[in-house]
Amino acid sequence: MSLVVGAGVYFALVFFSSAQSNSLHPIQRWFTEPAARDELATIMRRQACPGAPFILPSDGLIGLLWNDPALPYTVFSTHTGLDIFGDGGPGQVPVYAAYEGYLSRLPDWKASVIIRHNDPLQPGRTIWTYYTHMASRDGSRSFIAADFPPGTSDVRVERGRLLGYQGEYAGNSPAPIGLHLHFSIVLGDENGGFLNEARIGSTLDPSPYLGMPLNIAGLPERPIGCRP
Repeated sequence: MSLVVGAGVYFALVFFSSAQSNSLHPIQRWFTEPAARDELATIMRRQACPGAPFILPSDGLIGLLWNDPALPYTVFSTHTGLDIFGDGGPGQVPVYAAYEGYLSRLPDWKASVIIRHNDPLQPGRTIWTYYTHMASRDGSRSFIAADFPPGTSDVRVERGRLLGYQGEYAGNSPAPIGLHLHFSIVLGDENGGFLNEARIGSTLDPSPYLGMPLNIAGLPERPIGCRP
């Protein structure tokens, strides 16, 4: 009986996800049809959309979007940022700072950095941009730039500064995640730090910061480009 209930829940989640998200099909095509990558990728080459303060931190397929319920995220939460799948191998696809600010890397972070910013859309508010998966799948090699060793705190970086390269590291998860960068915009807390990036309520819709339709509510087709 429990197997039947479990299967019912799973198929309900699949139905909900397919009705609310159009992300899984382009991601599947990205990995199964390499020849289709040119038509799926967003290539900005560190150029911002007109009027947007942020640059896209890496080029590739903008696969999962903000608040995306695509599986497996519907099981726990909706997606808190962007997953950008790069065309290359681990340690080959560059990742850049989306905006000027102050970079930190906690001592135990193998694959992640976070940058503190004065919010360009709401001056006086502190926000953070978070970048992760920048290590080999087993975590033995970090692809973060050597300028930012573990324990780095409040190092000034400019928009477009090389932070490292896309990787496949997902902590202790045994499931492959594919080469990509996870990027999110995180709210600050009352103590001057940052909130939990894994919670959708701790993050902001990146659309106005990047000048692109990046909220899954609009079901934008890939490749995603600058708003008119």
